[in-house]
Amino acid sequence: MPPLAPDEAGAQASLTDQPQPQRLHPDVLKLGLVSFLTDLSSEMIFSVFAIVFTTVAGASSALLGLIEGLADFSASSLNYLAGWLSDRSGRRKWLATAGYSFSTLAKLILLVSSSVVGLGVFRVIERLGKGFRGPPRDAWLSSIAGKASRGYAFGLHKALDKSGAVLGPLVAYALLSWLGESASTYRTLFLVAFVPAAISVAVLTRIPEQPGTPHERESVRQNWQQLSPGFKRFLMPAGVFSLAYFSLGFILLKAHNAGFSVTDIVLLYALFNTTCVVAAPLVGKLGDQAGRSRVIVLGYAVYAAVNLWLVVASSPWEIVAVFALYGLFYAIDESQSKAFIADLEPERRATAVGVYNFVTGVLYLPASLVAGALWSVAPGLAFGLAAALSLVAMLVFAVLRPAGGGRG
Repeated sequence: MPPLAPDEAGAQASLTDQPQPQRLHPDVLKLGLVSFLTDLSSEMIFSVFAIVFTTVAGASSALLGLIEGLADFSASSLNYLAGWLSDRSGRRKWLATAGYSFSTLAKLILLVSSSVVGLGVFRVIERLGKGFRGPPRDAWLSSIAGKASRGYAFGLHKALDKSGAVLGPLVAYALLSWLGESASTYRTLFLVAFVPAAISVAVLTRIPEQPGTPHERESVRQNWQQLSPGFKRFLMPAGVFSLAYFSLGFILLKAHNAGFSVTDIVLLYALFNTTCVVAAPLVGKLGDQAGRSRVIVLGYAVYAAVNLWLVVASSPWEIVAVFALYGLFYAIDESQSKAFIADLEPERRATAVGVYNFVTGVLYLPASLVAGALWSVAPGLAFGLAAALSLVAMLVFAVLRPAGGGRG
């Protein structure tokens, strides 16, 4: 074969130097299946929880705010511990499995109690399992997803996760339409919801472990000190934004007050999740190409727009549009924030995710409490405050400029 001319050799070298597309690891899809089954179960319940809690059990909107805030706090309370344990031991799979198992067992409470206390206890305890499984699972996911396609991997995982959240409300809708809206129907719904949760744990145990690098002699304090400055700067705007991020239950109540029935609200919830499923891989690719910093700020802006619209929204079409737009925001926030953290903190990802979830989750409690109090005065006040705090978070992010992945 004759030697290549200089121009041809240079062209071939430049092609060789081009970054090659990274193949998606098959375990991304397997972890997505676990999340799909878990969300199928959880969202069957959550799509009716706010209504059951306030109209069937007779709780007030203020108590709903307290329970939702406590649920968010419980989801975050074990995050730092779970992340530290995962990075200290290098273990991902069995810590994640323990968290999924705990959430599954908590759903048995719904089969024996439908009182305010029983429902509240379930909501808080079930979120403890979520808090414990999140950091090791997200660190596991980031370890099998290369940086060039990490946003897409997290987006695809979130799409599979929320596909369960699409199907869950539809199953709930079918049961409510078939059996009618009654206490016995809700008990049947809770029993059906337990089945996919149990299957998800069985699937997870079949996925091979992908251990991280252990840091066996690192204390919690030393662990915190080793986290990157960019990640610590990111906690500031994330914390401000968390004060605006109250429970979706209040938006469901807004729809109910606008004249939607419980059955219709289940469909609205499915619309929200469908939008998230479609948008998550797309915003993941956008983050990979344009920079995750820009996508994070876009999420803050979309959330501000949603809440400003909710201040004045009253017609059915506006409520429908708000739920679709909220799905876009959720796709950005829930998938790309974790990909962004994985870029900022390559060595101690489980800890970083745990710290992020802990800080934001602690702030969700006062956010939901304030939202519940403002709601009792005027719902528009709660949405207006959320929009204002979202804009402040955008400003803080722009000033601190956390070092991001990609070109962000």
